[in-house]
Parts: sequence; structure tokens; C-alpha cells
Amino acid sequence: MPPSESSPRTSSGASPGLTAEGVSKRFGTVQALEDVTISFPPGQVTALMGENGAGKSTLLRVLTGDHRPTEGRVLLDGKPVDLHSPQDARRAGIRIIPQEPEIVPHVSVAENVYAGSLPRAAGRRLDRAELRRRINADLERLGFAKVLDPDLLGSRLTAAQRQLVEILRALTGEVPPRAIAFDEPTSSLSEFEVEALFALIGRLRDEGIAVVYVSHRMKEIFRLADRIAVLRDGRVAGVVEAAATDESALVRLMVGRDLSTLFVRRQVATDRVVLDVKNLTTDDVRDINLQVRAGEVVALAGLIGAGRSEFALALAGDAQVRSGSVELGGKPLRLKNPRAAITAGIGLAPEERKAQALFLHRTIRDNTSLVSLGRLRRWRFVKHQQERALAQQFADRLRVRAPSIEAEVRTLSGGNQQKVVLARWLARKPDLLILDEPTRGVDIGAKAEIYQIIADLAREGTAVLIISSELPEVLGLADRIVVMQNGRTTGELTRAEASEEAVLALAMADDLAPADAADDRATAHAPTGDPR
Repeated sequence: MPPSESSPRTSSGASPGLTAEGVSKRFGTVQALEDVTISFPPGQVTALMGENGAGKSTLLRVLTGDHRPTEGRVLLDGKPVDLHSPQDARRAGIRIIPQEPEIVPHVSVAENVYAGSLPRAAGRRLDRAELRRRINADLERLGFAKVLDPDLLGSRLTAAQRQLVEILRALTGEVPPRAIAFDEPTSSLSEFEVEALFALIGRLRDEGIAVVYVSHRMKEIFRLADRIAVLRDGRVAGVVEAAATDESALVRLMVGRDLSTLFVRRQVATDRVVLDVKNLTTDDVRDINLQVRAGEVVALAGLIGAGRSEFALALAGDAQVRSGSVELGGKPLRLKNPRAAITAGIGLAPEERKAQALFLHRTIRDNTSLVSLGRLRRWRFVKHQQERALAQQFADRLRVRAPSIEAEVRTLSGGNQQKVVLARWLARKPDLLILDEPTRGVDIGAKAEIYQIIADLAREGTAVLIISSELPEVLGLADRIVVMQNGRTTGELTRAEASEEAVLALAMADDLAPADAADDRATAHAPTGDPR
């Protein structure tokens, strides 16, 4: 499909709303954007899609004043705007809700929202009464009164709450917003918070604001978007009406090929039990029984809050086991800390890779070798030549896109950061690898590569336990699916039995009270055996 641009025009012929016109951006010898022309009309949601590295983030930074274009210009309602900084863009009414929120940790939500424009009383002291009135009014107006406490300190905010603070910050101020860009806004939100966000985006559209929506989630795109603009290799691959296209056509635009074979996988599971969990109970899960065999991919499915990640943390030695047992390869484990789990042969790629897995300001080499340093050391010194060879081997195997293994991980796209996490564990060669939301925030091309990595691990005999909130991913990858709700398992499905309806029925089973380990602790004063 050839690139097209069919946005409405003003009477003077210029495109209303926010427009990138002939924008190119080079960083040294790297051409990040080339002759990009896309308009974002007022009163419409335009989804901006593309693989990681396609140029989406660079284009957003040009539109919001964080980058100056090498060529081309930015227009607002047909008039050029000269943006030297994000402050210039904000004064013009152009806002962005970034994927990584910037929060001041030692002040409240209210002070974070109005940072730079706090109300002042006599003597220039903070007018707390006016601050309270303003934040309560804005929380009510925007629909977040039930999900955000204005007095909570920034340091105590969850990832979802930090995202909501950024949204509030973008929607408040003296200059009303005329164009707003959302960059992967739902990656850390609960279902309730997502619904509140979608309702807000609908109101913004109805108020005539131009909305730019960046996401890898197809269901969100087709639910929200009026138009879809696709970038590929820094160029416009196409701009289409959402109602006139489908997921397969978008994938072809993004990657230049058909991914109908995304989940091709041969069953290679053996009878050798690698992981054997019996009646495992922690503060968050109760009486979990689970086996994973060599070469088998088992998925944990369930709704948010089902206890899947908490179970994974217990297996990784990061949550106290109250009772029950865990065996790996037939040997009982005492999972007293993460080091014990790693030594035993368990690896975990956690849900929040940036906060829980990666050292963002360290190199690909450092992050890859982290759990393999024991065999790369002689006495107290790391054998750097072997370390570099190891990191290079797995960067090449996983096709990590970076200038070199000495690049800082923070400079990589989400998909390549996830590959670095996987490279770390492939280098360690664990018997059991737990992958918690392995493709969250990852584009469709990188997803296909990660799925192939999982298939390769299974073929090599690794036992793989996957946690995913994407049902097509669960159904496509897993040999067996174990469904959880409220910290307990509600059922198990084979590949042949599994369907979206069957998984959801188990995930929403009636009359299952939350697991409450307090009950267990109250009745477990007598010894129950070694919690392994």
C-alpha cells in the first residue's frame, strides 16, 4: 500500500491540527527520519505505529520540541511553529505523555502535577488551600478522583500512578492543549485505569483536540483510532483509515512481510520433570501445584491481580515461601533469596525490565554477563576478553540492534532491551526460565523474534514458564495453560483444549475468595516441614 495522507484541509489549503511536513532527522551518519509528512487533525485520534527503531519516538520528540529537525518543519493549524524546547511546545499547546514519567519523589501528587505553576499565597508561600481546590477539581474533571490520592508522595507512586500524574500534568496549565501525544500510555495501567484513560481520550477528541496515540497493542488501536499512520525505517509506510484496514494489513505495513506464521512451534516436551511445585503458599498465593517438563512451554494466564507475578517471584527467591515445596530436577530447593534460585538453575525475566532487570546506564556487555561472572572471573578479576566474547555471542544470536555491546542499555529500543534480558539468561543456561510479560511494549517484529527464541529454548530442552496478559500469545506459545485467580489456580488446559473463551471462563470463575496467607500463618504455628 503506498503512503497516503487524506486529512481534512482548512479553507486556505493548509492542514489543520498538528503537522510534520517533510521532516528529516539525522544523528551523525544515522538517518532516523526521512521526508516524513503526517498530519494529526483536530477532533481525531491518529495512531502512530511501527516497529521499534522505525522513528516513532524521534518524530514525537520533533513534534514536542525535544529535537530540532534536520530538514522540514512543524505546523500547528497550518502555521509554522519554531520549537526550540519542550517548553516552547507546551506554550504552543502541544503536549506529550511520555512512556517514562518524570516524578519528583519527595513532594506530593498535587505538587508534581503543577510543578512550575504552583499557587502562591502572600510571602510567596505555597497556597495549600488553593492547591487542594485545584487538584480535586482537575481529578474530578478528568475522571481520576477514584484512582489517585493527591497527597501521596512521588516516591510511593506505582508505575500506573506515575503515568496518571504525567497525564494530569499534560492536561493542566494556563495554555489549553491543542495536540496531545500518548506514548504507550497503558503499558503499566490496570484494566480500570485503562478504561478511565480511554474515556478521557474520547472526551479530548470530542473537544476538538488532536490526539496522537502510540501503542503496539492492536486491540487498543482499533478501539480508539480514527486514522493509523505507519512508519517503517524512518519513512511513512502508509496512512489509512482505521475502519478500512485490519491487523494483517497493518503488520504488512510495519514489517514489510506477512507474519501469519508468528506462532509456528513444534511440541518437543519430554517426560523429564524439571520443576515440581507442591502446595506452595506465600503471602500472595496459596496451594499452588505445578509441573513443567524439559522442552515444555507452560503459560500462566489470568486477570490482573491473579497472583501470577507473585508466584514467579517466589520461584525466583524474591518472596518468602510460607509452606509447600519446590523441586528442580528432582532436588528440593530452599529458595531463601534470588542468588539461591540462580545457583539452583532458575532464571527470571521480570515484568518491569527497566526497574527490575536492567542496569540502564551500564553497557550491553555488563548486563549480559551479570549472572555469569562466576565463570568469567579468576580470583577477583573478570576475564574481560571472555566477557566480551560471551556478550557478543548472544547479542549476535538474538540480533540485538545496537552500535556495539559497549552501548548503554538505556539507548536501546524496548524490544532490544528485552533481548538483552534474554541474552543474560541464555548465557547462564538455566534449567527453568520464567518470562513475565516477555513482549510488553515490544513491536510486532521484535515479538516474532522473541517467540522464535522461546521456541529455540524449548527445543534445546529448557523448561519455560511464561506469564502473559495477551491471550493470543498464551494460546500461540503454550503447550499447557494454567489459569490463576486471586492467588490460586482454577484450572489447566492442554493446547488442544485451550481457547480464549475457555481461559477467560477459568480466569473469572465464581466464588473464589482471595488467597490470604494470614489464615495460613494463624494455623501454621506447628512445623509444616522445610519451606522449599
